[in-house]
Amino acid sequence: MLFPTIQFGVFFLIVFVGSWALRSRHTAHKWFLIAASYYFYGCWDWRFTALLAFCSVSNYLGGRWLAATEHPGRRKAILLVGLLANGGVLGFFKYYGFFVSSALNVLAAMGWRPNVTLLEVVLPVGISFFTFQGISYFVDVYRRQLEASKSLADILLYISFFPQLVAGPIVRASTFLPQLQKPPDPNAIEGSRALTLIMGGLIKKTVIANYIGTELVDPFFQSPSDYSGPDSLFAIYGWAVQVYCDFSAYSDIAIGVAELLGYRFPHNFNQPYRASSLREYWRRWHISLSTWLRDYIYYPLGGSRAGRLRTYVNLYLVFLFGGLWHGADWTFVMWGLVHGTGLCVERFVRRRMPAREWPRWTYIIGLLATFHFVCVARIFFRSPSFDIALQCFRSLGAWSEPLTMATPFVVVLVVVGLGIHFIPPKWSEAAQTAFGRMPLVAQGAALGLFLVLLSVMAPEGVAPFIYFQF
Repeated sequence: MLFPTIQFGVFFLIVFVGSWALRSRHTAHKWFLIAASYYFYGCWDWRFTALLAFCSVSNYLGGRWLAATEHPGRRKAILLVGLLANGGVLGFFKYYGFFVSSALNVLAAMGWRPNVTLLEVVLPVGISFFTFQGISYFVDVYRRQLEASKSLADILLYISFFPQLVAGPIVRASTFLPQLQKPPDPNAIEGSRALTLIMGGLIKKTVIANYIGTELVDPFFQSPSDYSGPDSLFAIYGWAVQVYCDFSAYSDIAIGVAELLGYRFPHNFNQPYRASSLREYWRRWHISLSTWLRDYIYYPLGGSRAGRLRTYVNLYLVFLFGGLWHGADWTFVMWGLVHGTGLCVERFVRRRMPAREWPRWTYIIGLLATFHFVCVARIFFRSPSFDIALQCFRSLGAWSEPLTMATPFVVVLVVVGLGIHFIPPKWSEAAQTAFGRMPLVAQGAALGLFLVLLSVMAPEGVAPFIYFQF
């Protein structure tokens, strides 16, 4: 079930009415949302609802187990069991084929070819997101930063809540569970903010991302060697816009949908392409993942407190893990290592030349350098194989042919997708305020007109969100 579909619209209307109708019966309200979330997830493959339930129940029981003991050794053992349970689920479904096939290739290179039949393992949608939420809950309870929930329903809803279930943002238990302690307040809902986020997300996904993908990015990455250097560069710029508009659209719609149901999610994007350094970029891009990696991997490894060399090693390990999180393929590993290298180099330079000593005009150079570094690294992210990635790099060097893929329509979409990053935040706030001041009838008419125009402008069919595969 995809957000920009009639099916989801009908589903959400039923959930919206039902959840608010049950508001005075708080327990029934939560179980209704749990049932709706499991139905939403089961629309992809009902068999994996059992996996979702297993992850939720095991984390609930593990949290209660931690709460019942004060012995440091036992708590560490329980933590290890919880991490192995969550990591084992993610590792088997996502990385079994990758690691086994990689091991077989190494053995084949050594002259040994064992007769091993690989299992056909289907990757459950959203598994990277809900297992990370389970890990964060378990670790926070272990660290005593969060009290273990006494309510199984709260944990079931936290891990399965349908707006963010499939592609995030990765919502922390410390953010979501306190909101379940009392019924949502209809007077606290910022309806104009929610609707403008949803409408903006629909435009970014169904118009900008879909058209750029089908008319520019997909044809190029299917056969990069068929295109000239200018076409290759334009397609790589288009890919940067597509992946941003696609993923940030999902986050915006998820945040808006949750808001309409009475729950607050954190922002996941903050105009990342206006960053003038890689460090700033990762504070603006997929914020829920970058902060998760920081809090649950980088800091436990020692962060930047264990010396310079250890800091560089920690950065590499974090982005190696981040690359693997995105996909079980060596291209994602390379993407992570490229970013790890860039951050290490950047950190080394900044130690030698603090930012306060840089002229103001270096911001523009930093912005352009950061954007192009991210674009180059994303070649590995998008390419299905190293061979395709190498073809992309070779195509970038072929400038004897003219630019042919830059149709006026696609150029406008790419420019708009990049221009979004430089809109002053107060403009968005002003638009939300203006929409909120409109009479309800006018809001309804504006929303109806928007949906009509969207159905006219959007291409036929809705492509799955890019991050569904993670």
